[in-house]
Amino acid sequence: LHLDLGNSYAYGDPVWVVIKDRLPVSLYFGAIGFFLTYLVCIPLGVMKAIKHTQLFDTITSVIVFVGYATPGFALGIVLLVLFGGGSFWDVFPLGGFVSDNFAELTFLSKVWDLLHHTILPVICYMLSSFATLTILMKNSLLENLNQDYILTAFSKGLSSRVVVYKHALRNSLIPLATGFGHFISIILAGSFLIEKVFNIDGMGLLGYTSIVDRDYPVVLGILVISSALGLVGNILSDICYILVDPRIEFR
Repeated sequence: LHLDLGNSYAYGDPVWVVIKDRLPVSLYFGAIGFFLTYLVCIPLGVMKAIKHTQLFDTITSVIVFVGYATPGFALGIVLLVLFGGGSFWDVFPLGGFVSDNFAELTFLSKVWDLLHHTILPVICYMLSSFATLTILMKNSLLENLNQDYILTAFSKGLSSRVVVYKHALRNSLIPLATGFGHFISIILAGSFLIEKVFNIDGMGLLGYTSIVDRDYPVVLGILVISSALGLVGNILSDICYILVDPRIEFR
C-alpha cells in the first residue's frame, strides 16, 4: 500500500531505483515490437482473408506457423550465429543496447548505432505474437465478410475495396482489441530469455538475474509492475471496444 518494495539484496539500492534504471530499455524494445507487430499483422491478416485458399495465403501461413513454433530466444541465438560475426556474416553486433563508445558518437551515428542494436532483438520480440494476431485478424475478417450486411453492401454495387476496408474491417478489429490488455503488459515486462541472449540490460535480464541470485524484493517488484500493467491493459481494452464498435458504450 505504501509502494515500498524494500531494497535489492544484490544491488543494495531500493527496488524502485533498480527497476527505474532498466525500465526505459525494455520500454524501447517492447513498444517498437508492439507497434510493428500490429502494423504488420493487421495488413497481412487482411490480405490473407482477401486471398483465402490462394497461393499467397498458403505460403504466408507456412511462414507464420513456422515462426510461431520457434521460440524467440532460440531464433535470437540463430540470428547471432548467422549475423553476429562468427562463422558467417558480420552484420549486427553480438548484443547490448548500444556500443561502448556511444557517448563519443555524433547524433546521426548514435541513431544508427541504436538502430543497429535494435533490429535483431525486435524481430525476436515480434515472433511470439506475430502468428496469433495475423490469424486472428484473418479469421475475424473472413467471418464478417460472410455476414448479411456485407452481402447487402455488395448488392448495392459497392466495390470490394470499399466493402472490405470501410464496412468489414472495423468490425473485424474488435477481437484484436480484446487482446490489447495482454500485449500492453508485454511492452514493459521485457523478455527474460531474449534479453539474456542479446545481453540487453532491461527488465527481462534484471528479472532473470534476480531469480538466479534469489533477489526476492526485485522479483516481487517486477511482479507488482506486471500485474498493475495487466489491470491497466484491461481498462484500455474496454476503451478500445468503444473506439472500434459504436454499439458498445459505458453505462
